[in-house]
Amino acid sequence: MSSLYDRIKETAKYLKSQTEIIPEVGVILGTGLGNFRDVVNADAVVDYSEIPNFAKSTVESHKGNLLFGDIGNTNVVVMEGRFHYYEGYTLEEVTFPIRVMKELGVKKLIITNAAGGMNASYQKGSIILIDDHINLTGLNPLIGVSDERLGCRFPDMCAPYSDSMMKALEVIADEEGIDVTRGVYAWVTGPCLETRAEYKFMNNAGADLVGMSTVPEVIVGVQCELEILGISCVTDLCIPSALHPVNIQEIIKVAEETGPKIDRLIRNYIEQMN
Repeated sequence: MSSLYDRIKETAKYLKSQTEIIPEVGVILGTGLGNFRDVVNADAVVDYSEIPNFAKSTVESHKGNLLFGDIGNTNVVVMEGRFHYYEGYTLEEVTFPIRVMKELGVKKLIITNAAGGMNASYQKGSIILIDDHINLTGLNPLIGVSDERLGCRFPDMCAPYSDSMMKALEVIADEEGIDVTRGVYAWVTGPCLETRAEYKFMNNAGADLVGMSTVPEVIVGVQCELEILGISCVTDLCIPSALHPVNIQEIIKVAEETGPKIDRLIRNYIEQMN
């Protein structure tokens, strides 16, 4: 098998043949948050199945397309659906699109997700800016043979999420009358939801949110020296003393209802960049 570096180059070459867009911002759309296409002036839409070395999205509400276009004067590339470790993919496969985005020219990465809320002040539909995370999986996408062409083997993770991007979004949210707050995200593998004891443990450890994605992409994004903004939509409440069963349809419904607000925030942020 060819090296990861060579596969990145091969994939980027193919995508450059599909569009003349050189993206500056990459956006990853999480569960139920797949309507961002409506705010993008699209140039090309490429199905994941057509992209060399790309995995396929198997999760409900993840469309499985790579969208190129612009918002205002800024070129973007948008993942309409991500890959998860619980789908059976390796973390190299899960994070491969981040490395391709870097190769295409991306400097800023915006990641969205649907998450469970363990902070008692949260409500369904709350919008949280991720200002730190806790990796509870024991996994790391950087484990393995190191290739310095892909970045430092030991990237510093003291501030993986951009404070300046969060501050800019907070100003926009205030102007739009949209409530946002900051929180800490815990990554678990899934796909099952957690027990009462696990929620209590994570909350006591300092986590406000829990989800099954985002952290591996952020780790690779930091290695790629990208500026990163993480946005969670609280789709279900995970308070141990008041825990109720939840299903994926309910989670998607809350995310879809909140999605237009998140779309507005991201659109306005990108429009104001240049």
